[in-house]
Amino acid sequence: MSEEAEKIKKFVAFKKKLEKRVEGLESELNELRLMLEAVNSILLEKGFKRAEIAKTPVTAEVSPVKEEVLVQPPQPSAEYENVIPLKTVTGESLATLHINQDSLRIVLAEDKNFNINTPPFTQFLVERVLAKMQEKDSELARTGQLTTDKIFSYNIVQEGDEIHEIVVKNFDANRLRELKSSIRWTLEKMYEKTKG
Repeated sequence: MSEEAEKIKKFVAFKKKLEKRVEGLESELNELRLMLEAVNSILLEKGFKRAEIAKTPVTAEVSPVKEEVLVQPPQPSAEYENVIPLKTVTGESLATLHINQDSLRIVLAEDKNFNINTPPFTQFLVERVLAKMQEKDSELARTGQLTTDKIFSYNIVQEGDEIHEIVVKNFDANRLRELKSSIRWTLEKMYEKTKG
């Protein structure tokens, strides 16, 4: 009987792992679908200028780090393990990600005016990405699967309606990947709206 109970316990743990993995993949798939929709609409808007689109990623990789990254207030180097610039496909600086194992600081480019009311910031990034991650962790904490100090949290630092930075705590590698792509996509859409 105890051997049977042990087998069942292992199957339950395995089932939970599978459910978590499926949930992660579904989340990633939804995000990819949203990005694909955005790319399709841009292609339609631009009239399928394939030659220009094919050239731009190369220039984005080669272009040097913009000045505004260096102008940010100095941070203790030990505090952040990674510093990653976020750029548009044409190489325009959008933000800088300062990452350590349990916190992420997204410092928005000072030469851009990122307004909290510009779509898709609130509708997509806050409501569909950040708030959903926080809700999921709150639910896990409520059922005892996560301690309250490990709940995903975020803080938007703004002056009036202008966003300066976003601070995120308690995330894993999968969430970091999702956050990077969602933030970059959101900021690029916002930037396109402000310059157009």
